[in-house]
Amino acid sequence: QLVESGGGLVQAGGSLRLSCTASGRAFTTQSMAWFRQASEEEREFVAAINWDDSIIIYVDSVRGRFTISRDNAENTGYLQMNRLKPEDSAVYYCATSTATLPGQLWNDYTYWGPGTQVTVSS
Repeated sequence: QLVESGGGLVQAGGSLRLSCTASGRAFTTQSMAWFRQASEEEREFVAAINWDDSIIIYVDSVRGRFTISRDNAENTGYLQMNRLKPEDSAVYYCATSTATLPGQLWNDYTYWGPGTQVTVSS
């Protein structure tokens, strides 16, 4: 089970840190990703990290502004979002996969959280 937290309303240029807390010990060996979905849009890949932080991937639109990380001891993953833009507004989902290499497609991931809303005002 995955549960996201940390979403909210922020002004453009501001920051938020999302958390994804996993239950069970399997998290420590799984790849983790963040996706987002704006209203009437398809779910979009944001960032992914493998189990030992050796592989990290970002979509071009967030590279340099967002940072994905994880703390396996706490069974928690994070997405630090800086210099937020109105176009970053969406429901953000974390997901995990047993794959060694983290994918960028939604169907690469098996487990999903319910999502947390991020709204960036201009």
